[in-house]
Amino acid sequence: MFVGVSRGREIHHHPRHRTQRRRRRRRAHGLSCDGAGVCVLELLGVFFSLSACFCSLLTTITSQWLTLSTDLLPTESFELGLWDTCVVQDVGVTQCRPYDSLLGLPPDIRLARVLMCTAVAVGVAGLTFAIPGIYLVNSCKRTETLEGKRTLKMLGGILCFVAGVLGLVPVSYVAHLTVLRFFDESVSSVVPRWEFGNALFLGWTAGCLHLFAGFLLITSCIYLQDDQWPLLQSLALYRAHLVRSERSSHRRTEYV
Repeated sequence: MFVGVSRGREIHHHPRHRTQRRRRRRRAHGLSCDGAGVCVLELLGVFFSLSACFCSLLTTITSQWLTLSTDLLPTESFELGLWDTCVVQDVGVTQCRPYDSLLGLPPDIRLARVLMCTAVAVGVAGLTFAIPGIYLVNSCKRTETLEGKRTLKMLGGILCFVAGVLGLVPVSYVAHLTVLRFFDESVSSVVPRWEFGNALFLGWTAGCLHLFAGFLLITSCIYLQDDQWPLLQSLALYRAHLVRSERSSHRRTEYV
């Protein structure tokens, strides 16, 4: 025969039940020190990846890859980019002219075009894989798994590495050719020389950010352990499930 216990009476739960509830609350609120560290790595990786994609895009579209100034025309300077050449005057007026033909471009400009466009595309793809792979993002609700998240994040980190290499190669190659032409002794010193533009430094920054973002994402995958990281389908759904389980255990202990 079962005797009901009033709700106002204090009910003592089994110590094992209290321990399980404490563990669930820690998991729901993310109180693990290791977990917090991995979350920081993931967020920093996504932030640097997003910044690198933005810098790569600016490097690709800007016309300041190389600059040239002459004493013959002190009021004007020239800029050379991947898509056009510009004349900048001291009064602030800029006139740009796109290239007439792709086949008529120098080989270094053609190579830089292809590699920079590929770097931007690969960087965006890496960011697309990395965002749903981080622990704080619930992308697939009930269908996602911890292994799937790790795989997405690993792919994002690898693609970030590839985008960094693809972005550094054309920038460094153009800079190398510019240095060789600047110190070419076969050319008279009277002839003006092309120098580094702001886009080269921006491209180096984008490549380094891509490499660093890939390193952070892959490192977070290494430290991600199944026993320390219970995958939450959704924080709100998990808390609702936690409340239901506690209520069910509460009802079971109301009868003796």
